[in-house]
Amino acid sequence: MHREGRPKALLELTSDEVDQLTRWSRRAKSAQALALRSRIILACGEGLDNKAVAAKVGVSQPTVGKWRARFVAARLDGLVDEPRPGRPPSITLDQIEEVVVDTLESTPANGATHWSRSSMAKKSGLSESTIGRIWRKFDLKPHREDGFKLSTDPMFVDKVYDVIGLYLNPPEFAVVLCVDEKSQIQALARSQPAFPMMPGMPEKRTHDYVRHGTSSLFAAFNIADGTVISSLHRRHRATEFKKFLTKIDKQTPDGPDIHLVCDNYGTHKTPAIRKWLAAHPRFHIHFTPTSSSWINQVERWFAELTRELLQRGHHTSVQSLERDIRTWVAAWNEDPKPFIWTKTAEEILESLGRLIQRINGEGH
Repeated sequence: MHREGRPKALLELTSDEVDQLTRWSRRAKSAQALALRSRIILACGEGLDNKAVAAKVGVSQPTVGKWRARFVAARLDGLVDEPRPGRPPSITLDQIEEVVVDTLESTPANGATHWSRSSMAKKSGLSESTIGRIWRKFDLKPHREDGFKLSTDPMFVDKVYDVIGLYLNPPEFAVVLCVDEKSQIQALARSQPAFPMMPGMPEKRTHDYVRHGTSSLFAAFNIADGTVISSLHRRHRATEFKKFLTKIDKQTPDGPDIHLVCDNYGTHKTPAIRKWLAAHPRFHIHFTPTSSSWINQVERWFAELTRELLQRGHHTSVQSLERDIRTWVAAWNEDPKPFIWTKTAEEILESLGRLIQRINGEGH
């Protein structure tokens, strides 16, 4: 006997509900959870069953069933939060929407760059604790920001394909080295001795320190085995970079081509460097796009050095700083760790494309 399955809750929308749901689903900066729920209910209102709605919106059937039932039970209020036992809610759906929209699409009148709980509470007439609950529910964090910088390099796509091609499909019998300088590494000595870590208490350090000079680290990270060729210099001019290239030439096997992944720093492109490269034809330089240091694997290695040595180091002279760096690099090379690159050029470009769409408010 054919079974029809569990009957679906009847869902019919009024014109006012359609208008409100449409506004929620289309607002460029609206909270995405509420926008998704609105699209689910609009599709249900077209008479589609849960399976068809799930396929259309791109969610699971249980998700559709959940929000269909919530809407039937509480209409628009059912899309905002689970009904809770106890006294009725003291704030309305319109007030919640106003807080979310103002947080996303406006700034305080006093010229501040972002909202605080107190400033939003003053504007909305709600309490600071209520503002905090709304922000937590919609995962809004006005006090936080992430940094980014999009490359304006006209050869961005070509350079991405070039560098990623070296990572994922390096030339046979060639050596691929990611090269860069970590310049102006400071020898810092804390003003007072640190309190050592104890059970239940982390190590404590003073926030102030005394500077004792700087050094610059030149590094070439071998993507195949994770080993590093390094040099320390007090300056980082083309002269020092040329000396480092000579060291790479001496410390790599004779014969194989050497492919260097470098950024666009001026010392990498001077006439003296071009002349040196012309005299050493086995060396090939591949430049990363401008403002794209993330694509150079040696930057990941520099992050390891910073985290393990420099961030909490104590050095009363440049000499002691350089000695500790050499010791750390030697220990790294005794047990090197290559980084596994998995992203293809196409995946990187697609990800950046999505970021640009979000910045421009497209695709909503």
